[in-house]
Amino acid sequence: MRRIDSELLVISAAILWGTTGTAQAFVPPGADPRSVGAIRLAIGGLALLTISLARGYSFRRIRWPLIPTLIAGISMAAYNLFFFAGVAKAGVAIGTIVTIGSAPILAGLLGWLFRKERPGRRWCLATILAVCGGILLILPGEKLSVDSLGISLALLSGLSYAVFSVASKGMLEKAPPDAAMAVVFTLGAVFLSPILLTTDLTWLSQPSGWMPALFLGLAATALAYTLFARGLVSVPVAKAVTLTLAEPLTAGMLGIFLLGELLTGASALGILLLFVGLVIVSVEKSQST
Repeated sequence: MRRIDSELLVISAAILWGTTGTAQAFVPPGADPRSVGAIRLAIGGLALLTISLARGYSFRRIRWPLIPTLIAGISMAAYNLFFFAGVAKAGVAIGTIVTIGSAPILAGLLGWLFRKERPGRRWCLATILAVCGGILLILPGEKLSVDSLGISLALLSGLSYAVFSVASKGMLEKAPPDAAMAVVFTLGAVFLSPILLTTDLTWLSQPSGWMPALFLGLAATALAYTLFARGLVSVPVAKAVTLTLAEPLTAGMLGIFLLGELLTGASALGILLLFVGLVIVSVEKSQST
């Protein structure tokens, strides 16, 4: 697969991820964010497993790299816990942008340390812009309050996502993308299963509960991570995660136009900087194809 095609797969996945915070906002009030994340993984994992089995993958014949597989499953479970809790505290636009704004920096460092993938100058420039954009986005404005706990949870979510990306890259060297994501999300669902036994799930009994849950599991998880894994096969970790800056842009726009969230001038500038960073990385990739 050509590099440019792989990039488009990653960006498409990021756009789908950008809808997760908005989908959560339509969940009935009082729904525990932890249960939303656990349900998302359970539905997504089951869908990915079903697709993999339907395509004839034999999981026993694949020589799974044990440590990367476990790390990927644990980090994905942690990502869902931190992300949904962070969005609930900080708001859709801010929570999502802080998560994905921090992830490229962390993924670049982890990829360099553990995979010897040294980021290029354009990636560094895009990362600096993302950092500046993230700082502007968390600056409090007249009508935008910042929750320090929400920001902290979002940063932990970004770290978990970076770890997941690096570990998944190691898995994809041994297993097909669909099968790898099926195993990761099934493991993540198992790790989060105790939450389903200890939280109130009555919100799933109404259409405003199960409809967003299905969207989160099928579109924003199963489909999105299948696209991401296929793109990650030929795109370096740091650059792939930087391309996912399309997610906060999507989330920010949805938060403004669908949820009525108010962003200050500084926050708008932050979104612009993130967009410029995405363009820089995309141009670099296109020219190197």
